[in-house]
Amino acid sequence: MAETTPVIKRRRGRGFDVRQQTGFTTIAMLCFVMLYAPILTLVVYSFNAGTSVAIWAGFSWRWYESALANTQVQDASIRSLTIASFAAVLSTIVATMAALATTRTRNFPGLTFIYAFINQPLMVPEIVTGVALLIFFASIKVATGYTGLGYLLIAHTAFCIPFAYLPIRARLENMDLSLERAAADLYATPFQTFRRVTLPLLWPGILAGGMLAFVISLDDVVITELVKSGGQDTLPTYMLGQLRRVVTPEMNAISSVFLAISIVMVTIFFLLNRKKT
Repeated sequence: MAETTPVIKRRRGRGFDVRQQTGFTTIAMLCFVMLYAPILTLVVYSFNAGTSVAIWAGFSWRWYESALANTQVQDASIRSLTIASFAAVLSTIVATMAALATTRTRNFPGLTFIYAFINQPLMVPEIVTGVALLIFFASIKVATGYTGLGYLLIAHTAFCIPFAYLPIRARLENMDLSLERAAADLYATPFQTFRRVTLPLLWPGILAGGMLAFVISLDDVVITELVKSGGQDTLPTYMLGQLRRVVTPEMNAISSVFLAISIVMVTIFFLLNRKKT
């Protein structure tokens, strides 16, 4: 038994490497192909000179120029950027306050419920949230007669709060409390401690949360489609409406621009939110 003990210990110490499993590489490659081949095809055919989305007729910037000159696309793009910017700023402010309230405090009964309440939009199917907002805002519209853009702003802000909250909370939980305690020992007020110590350290998490909220709002279709009134199309809902009528490479061009914006924003989010070595 004494001779076999070291062997058992060595076997227990070896980690499980999923890459050594039979067929793992093949399955992984197939998953990547199925995920990214359609996206690559969309980007390639956005440069198609012809009107077909399936027959290549040469390289051209025609459809990008057409999309830029389309007044409906311009209006929908401006509306999308306006809603996404407003939702990102307001949801990040609310998420920052919520993260501070749930991390810079002692554990108390109900804290888990607060976590679940803040993250509820992530756990509930988006269609359920959209229908609930539709019913709620419809009653307000009947009572007040107001049909402006405010409903979309409120809906996007509420939906983006948990997306901004998660990276901000993660940043706060990984921050060293010794600097804040040192500031308190030096007679700094809570506001001074927050402004001079906590906020500068928290800033990357706030930027990451804001960018993630911006991307989520910019790409949203389900909630926007259910909440918007006539003439309030965002770029995703405008594209959805066009796809129901006719599909041209112009939709590919718009989708490619959206894809580029999302990749840039998510990359910046990753770089800001990654742990420092």
